[in-house]
Amino acid sequence: MRILLIEDDAETAGYVASGLREEGHLIAQAADGKEALVLAMSESFDLLVVDRMIPGLDGLKLVRALRSAGYDAPVLFLTALGGVDDRVTGLNAGGDDYLVKPFAFSELAARVAALGRRPRTAPAETVLRVHDLELDLLARAVKRRGELIELQPRESRLLEYLMRHVGQVVTRTMLLEHVWDLHFDPRTNVVETHISRLRSKVDKGFEAELIHTVRGAGYCIRGPA
Repeated sequence: MRILLIEDDAETAGYVASGLREEGHLIAQAADGKEALVLAMSESFDLLVVDRMIPGLDGLKLVRALRSAGYDAPVLFLTALGGVDDRVTGLNAGGDDYLVKPFAFSELAARVAALGRRPRTAPAETVLRVHDLELDLLARAVKRRGELIELQPRESRLLEYLMRHVGQVVTRTMLLEHVWDLHFDPRTNVVETHISRLRSKVDKGFEAELIHTVRGAGYCIRGPA
């Protein structure tokens, strides 16, 4: 397997990397959470071994960021934080297994092998595209024709929902439920206002309009015919 080992303690990293290589695995290493994030998103790995207490971006935040972007490689937390609450937090953050330091290498090797046997789902998209519009789900960056578009968090969530349903009509009720987490009609024009703002940022100044109002039904994002 190709494994990304994320550990800032040089002695521990060297010990684990050496042992895993002897087991026949290919090992890449990172000692910083931000560096690990870039590596994980730019290269293909079968497994991540992650220490929770790393600089730059701690292990929990790193794994949450990867999972929110659809990253599906198994994650084994390897950490000194061994309380029940620590384990639960790690697993809830997106970890698949949790091993506490100090540990026996034979157990680590067995857990790595077990995670490697789990079936992988097809990789999820990390970038959504409609025509010349692009939404990077990890960086939360929106570009059209290469030009960066600044969106507020709610506008970004609205655009993401539309782009995940490209070519489909989404109703006002669907947007209230999935973008605002409202399961009732607040009797305001909040949806219409945000659609208008989003359209002014995404479509204004570009030849092709992508966000369309479907009279009496809802809204739709689609490329030009």
